[in-house]
Amino acid sequence: MLNFFAAAPKGFEYSLAQELTEFGATEIKESVAGVYFTAPLALAYRITLWTRLASRIVLVIYKGPCESAEQLYNAAYCIDWSAHFSNRNTFSIDFHGTGGFINNTQFGALKIKDAIVDRFRDDGDARPNVARIDADIKIDAHFRNGVITIAMNFSGPSLHQRGYRSTTGEAPLKENLAANMLVRSGWKAAPTTLLDPFCGSGTVLIEAALMAADIAPGLQRSRFGFEHWRRHDKATWQEILEEAKARASLGVKRCEVKFYGSDIDSRLVALAKRNAQNAGVLDLIDFKVANALNVEPPATEGYLITNPPYGERLGSVSELLQLYYQLGDKFKKEFGGWKVAMLCSDIELILALKLKADKQMKMFNGALECAFNLYTLHAQSTRRDTPVLPEGVDIADIAPAFANRIKKNAKQLEKWAKKEGIDSYRLYDADIPEYNVAVDRYLDHIVVQEYMAPASIPEAVTKRRLSDVLLALSAAIGVDPHKITMKTRERQKGTNQYQKLDERKLELITTEYGAKFKLNLTGYLDTGLFLDHRLTRRLVGQKSKGRRVLNLFSYTGSASVHAALGGAKSVTTVDMSNTYLAWAKENFALNDLSGKQYEFVQADCLQWIRDSALEKSAQYDLIFIDPPTFSNSKRMEDSFDVQRDHVNLLGMLIKLLSPNGEIVFSNNKRKFKMDTETLAKMNIKVENIDDVTLPMDYKRNPHIHNTWLITHA
Repeated sequence: MLNFFAAAPKGFEYSLAQELTEFGATEIKESVAGVYFTAPLALAYRITLWTRLASRIVLVIYKGPCESAEQLYNAAYCIDWSAHFSNRNTFSIDFHGTGGFINNTQFGALKIKDAIVDRFRDDGDARPNVARIDADIKIDAHFRNGVITIAMNFSGPSLHQRGYRSTTGEAPLKENLAANMLVRSGWKAAPTTLLDPFCGSGTVLIEAALMAADIAPGLQRSRFGFEHWRRHDKATWQEILEEAKARASLGVKRCEVKFYGSDIDSRLVALAKRNAQNAGVLDLIDFKVANALNVEPPATEGYLITNPPYGERLGSVSELLQLYYQLGDKFKKEFGGWKVAMLCSDIELILALKLKADKQMKMFNGALECAFNLYTLHAQSTRRDTPVLPEGVDIADIAPAFANRIKKNAKQLEKWAKKEGIDSYRLYDADIPEYNVAVDRYLDHIVVQEYMAPASIPEAVTKRRLSDVLLALSAAIGVDPHKITMKTRERQKGTNQYQKLDERKLELITTEYGAKFKLNLTGYLDTGLFLDHRLTRRLVGQKSKGRRVLNLFSYTGSASVHAALGGAKSVTTVDMSNTYLAWAKENFALNDLSGKQYEFVQADCLQWIRDSALEKSAQYDLIFIDPPTFSNSKRMEDSFDVQRDHVNLLGMLIKLLSPNGEIVFSNNKRKFKMDTETLAKMNIKVENIDDVTLPMDYKRNPHIHNTWLITHA
């Protein structure tokens, strides 16, 4: 008997142990990401050829305690390597695990390499050569919890590579993952009609057809790890291969199970057909190009097993939620008597199905943790008969309080916005506490920002509510799902005020009281325009005629644009970020503003203010400053707290202000308290102007910011 370890993705252990039991392996023991077992050589060959779940089979040569580099070397040296491979063969070592005396895997691999080479030399043989790529013999070593396991890769390249895949579509599903879906769903135990309406390159259906037709998954593989092993029994292996070929030929002819696959992408369907042809099962599968929402049940009962689009695949969050909701609706209405098994990584999408799972399991699609849910669909839907809007979402069924509120808000604000001369505004700001989001309209696009929920609310509850919001939103205000962008906002903890999200760009041009601004709805947490400061910007513009204007912490320079359009004599725009200064320059160009009177300065604003207060006096007639509530950016020398530091800040700014000048000071700290007493002693006059700077669309949230007009006393 030989000792083996069958490696597999996390979550496969139970299924793999069952498979090995069915093969006849003994001493089966589940471990992390794999299963130990013993088997005679012939059975090991059969397992390697027929396993549908394992990623790799390794022959365990040594396993024992290891607490020093010397012990590691001795463990490898004591193995009679010449009994396993010739010195004419090349070899490589994959070492996994660190800890204790092993600081890095390269050290461990080097120790084992030295031991192997020394053992060959001491036995009177020439040393074998190391080949990092495509070695004849691959040694796998694992170090964990003071135990070293040294093994030989018995199976060769990853067993999920069956050999039938010509190329992959977007977000391909590994073959052994598809096989595990078929096993855990219960389909493999009782094969029956199978449908995959998101078949992609056909992996689920091809793996199922291989099972039903009794075709060994490794039959088309051209290479196995044991081929250069000295104990390899070619005759036994050839006998097992011939038996598998005969079974496959007979199995295809006898297979009576029906398989149906469809995908909306014709290129993927063509690829699926090629893959099925390569696998020898094309005649068993009916492929067609179709929208999943238009696919009809091909039989009165069967299994629908699929890996639909989710977060790591194509589609916006809102589009995917709509899709999942409509799928759930379709399943209930048309697939009574069927069983559904679905792999998905996003709990929001699973919740959007509005189906109750019989069973929920974890699986990993690569590094991505996914839920694999099983559903039994009963005849006819129990969903109440209420009208469904064109976008496919029944408002009466999903978040009715939220839907009604935002529908009402949208109706009121649309006329107001048109009259104001703006096309970007806030529709909803956590009006209902359970639906803790902000919803902004930017032209015909919608941006949803989720606020961080209190720790007392379970994550599943917040995810369900967010899912419901995104589902109801499209129908409630009549916006296309693909024009809804989702962002998550957490409380700022002193890092940069502005956070980069990704490299995608959805850029628009918005109009605000005659000014034009570039928006980026996807690249950053903020879009480039703080909507709550709309009236403040207009106020700056109204006060700018003939004045020297300074805009500090300028962000994308929108207040500077209003100042320039308002007839400012000069405008100085200061921000620490070159990215935002470049954006500000784009905004100036959009408004046909150019000239030496418009200056853009990249600097730490606080340091710039300190330096300017020492060097200049009465330099500006109007200063607008909207500092962060708190910041300790790496590019700023000191931390800044607006409550703690506002007196010192205004004391420096007043030195830059002309005798009749004004400072418009704003911040977003909800409990900010202006130290008027200290400022009065400094001959600084302060007036709160919140009542004239809070836009109508923010009246529901009056503490969004506070604004002050500051002058010399």
